[in-house]
Amino acid sequence: MSDRFRPLYHPAGHDGELRAAVQELRTGRWLSMRKMLADTRGWPLWTQRTQVLAAVAAGSDTVHTWLAEEPDSTAAVVMQTRVTVERALRAHREGHARTTDLWQQAWEACGDTARLVPADPVPWVCLLALAQLDGKQRMEENRLAPPGPMLFPGPWALLAEADKRDPGNREAYHRMLQFVYARRSDGSLSEAVNFVQWAASSASEGSALQALPLFVRVERYRREGGNEKALDLHWVTEDATRDALRALNIWFDHCVPGEASLLDLNYLAHALWGSLQLAEAARVFEALGPYYTPLPWAYRARSPNDTGQVEEVFARARARCFAAAAERKPDS
Repeated sequence: MSDRFRPLYHPAGHDGELRAAVQELRTGRWLSMRKMLADTRGWPLWTQRTQVLAAVAAGSDTVHTWLAEEPDSTAAVVMQTRVTVERALRAHREGHARTTDLWQQAWEACGDTARLVPADPVPWVCLLALAQLDGKQRMEENRLAPPGPMLFPGPWALLAEADKRDPGNREAYHRMLQFVYARRSDGSLSEAVNFVQWAASSASEGSALQALPLFVRVERYRREGGNEKALDLHWVTEDATRDALRALNIWFDHCVPGEASLLDLNYLAHALWGSLQLAEAARVFEALGPYYTPLPWAYRARSPNDTGQVEEVFARARARCFAAAAERKPDS
């Protein structure tokens, strides 16, 4: 491994409380999850933590057990809704025969939870997640007129409800981006580009939405079948460099890295490295510490499913950026 460094992947990243809750959840226990959620303050952190927990809990009945023992717990209700939605999404990805039934159950659970906890953005985020299962936009709520030119008909009212409760909710906008991909069968990314530019242009300093354009750029690279040999052709362009530096200056420089999405930090480090802004990328790698996410680095590996290769790509990029940053420092 380059630089004798082996990166770590954990869905909780820097969030120590969430890591502990995830560990207990994997053993079928829910008390740490309950306590952590009771102590969670702020909708951004609440949304992020419930999303991670649901991805872990979807393969077990642990949340169902919690809700059965504490039926009056709103946190347990929210988590059960999260798990129900996650299962519907997984069934859809796997082409499961019960997808429609699970989708209906999840959709009803979201409505019930939205009425139970009207201030919580999570039920609306979950409805946005389910919208991607309606790629042909048969449901009226998923084909509403857009709020601006160059945008597409879609679940704009759902996004507005999430936005009203937590302006700029990161997951809500990423779910909307996934809907964009699901509604088009021709592979065009123009609608995705228009959406992320619209979202980023109206987002505040420090908002994770400033990093959204980096995700579309990686998706284009993936669809073009890119790999490392195309690095200079795809990434070292004026547009790519501008997107990377904008995310650095308007998002990263104004956020608390330890509270930022691990995925966003990886996409930013990747974009800066790819556009040869190596010393700037070193700052993001420093904020990442030992953690990484397989994406987007997997798209640079010869075998994207080979964890060792993906880790190697990340470690080599990290080492190169740290070396460039060290060269830039004046002699002491």
